[in-house]
Amino acid sequence: MRVLISVSDKRGIEDLAREIISLGGEIFATSGTRSYLSSRGINIKGIEELTNFPEILEGRVKTLHPAIFGGILARSDQLEEIKRLSIKSIDMVIVNLYPFENTEKVENKLIENIDIGGVSLIRAAAKNYERVTVVVDPDDYPEIIKELKENREVSIEKRRELAIKAFYHTSRYDSIIMNTLWGLYHKELSPYFSIAGSEKIKLRYGENPHQEAKYYSIQDLPWELLRGKEISYNNILDMESAWDLVNEFKEPAVAIIKHNSPCGVALGKNIIDAYEKALSSDPMSAYGGIVGVNETVDIEFAEKLRGTFYEVIVAPEFTREAIDLFARYKKDLRVVLYHGNGNDISFRSSAGGFLVQRKGDDSIEIKYVTSKRPDDAQMRDLIFAWNVVKHVKSNAIVIAKNGMTVGIGAGQMSRVDAVRVAVMKSMGRSEGSVLASDAFFPFPDDIEEAARAGIRAIIQPGGSKRDDEVISAAERFGIAMVFTGKRFFRH
Repeated sequence: MRVLISVSDKRGIEDLAREIISLGGEIFATSGTRSYLSSRGINIKGIEELTNFPEILEGRVKTLHPAIFGGILARSDQLEEIKRLSIKSIDMVIVNLYPFENTEKVENKLIENIDIGGVSLIRAAAKNYERVTVVVDPDDYPEIIKELKENREVSIEKRRELAIKAFYHTSRYDSIIMNTLWGLYHKELSPYFSIAGSEKIKLRYGENPHQEAKYYSIQDLPWELLRGKEISYNNILDMESAWDLVNEFKEPAVAIIKHNSPCGVALGKNIIDAYEKALSSDPMSAYGGIVGVNETVDIEFAEKLRGTFYEVIVAPEFTREAIDLFARYKKDLRVVLYHGNGNDISFRSSAGGFLVQRKGDDSIEIKYVTSKRPDDAQMRDLIFAWNVVKHVKSNAIVIAKNGMTVGIGAGQMSRVDAVRVAVMKSMGRSEGSVLASDAFFPFPDDIEEAARAGIRAIIQPGGSKRDDEVISAAERFGIAMVFTGKRFFRH
């Protein structure tokens, strides 16, 4: 067995190399890998012993040689041909690439870190998987070692699986290079877009049990399941919604999410206070929901959740006592530690392709459009409601008072119906509240509904052809109104 090794990530390579040597294998390696393994007492030969040609151009050309690629690409029925050419066959190629995303974002350094030889070796070995084993991931070394110990070779089934993984590896690498180089000089989205992801966790099914689903990650996961049942497709969507929402606020905040929209959100003097307010917003809908918290969950907070069934709790930190308590009385509760935020880019599939958009700058400039202005308390509630309504399925209305939601109208086809649903969900608590709308009011009847519910101030983007009529209605009912100038549809 003749093996070529060139690895940036040295994890586990010593064990694999020793196993190959123990089976009588012969290893050739590029200079860095050779130095690493030789220093650990493993007999390694240099690439130049295959090529009779030194590395040139400051290492830019190491492996790009017919003696290497002929040895990799030769089929089983071509081995005599390469033997006549004094080319040695290569049976296994172990290569991984330096993470391009870790390179300093300076053009000359980026260019110098684009791997040519490594990618070519991987693709050549993957193409010839019928004879050659290609290994790009250190996590696969233990299974390779196991097969070598048992069979002295890697099975064709495993070689095929590793080849597919190798092509993913190079595809992802090229995607990162393309996107990085574009982003170096352009702020707008590229006319070319490529993504490559790998399965990070197993899903039993998709939105519904009859739908197959997988979760592909394009980077390290921003969350960790500390305990509880396995995460589901719907959990992942709701977890992100909960996390994004509570991170709108610097104050202690809690959000309860159902079907990707909040049913209760509140600020408080601490997270227990915020949770009690959020739950009181709509306790019936909270059942089976996802709880998002923006501060550490301790045992006192964990005790508060005892009386209601939840699928998941998401927070930036949990005390050991809180986790132990969940383990005792909520065995199925998924306890998820979230760290960092998601991508600035969002994707959505569409017939024949996919849609891509940036999350964008969500800062606003308040414009007062009525003679009556909101007082300080109302303004705080308006900003709170605005930060919530951005996370509600459109058409969306949020009614809030004293730093908590009292009624949420989500996913309605008409805005006036969204107002009516929010008022209905407020259960008579809308008197003296404020209201936020994710998009402009097309007609003044929305304001009439709000006035009947006792709304005292409204925040909305503005931009309707009938803004004047809407503002006049607010004036007529003594409602303070402000515009933000930005719409926040959510579909």
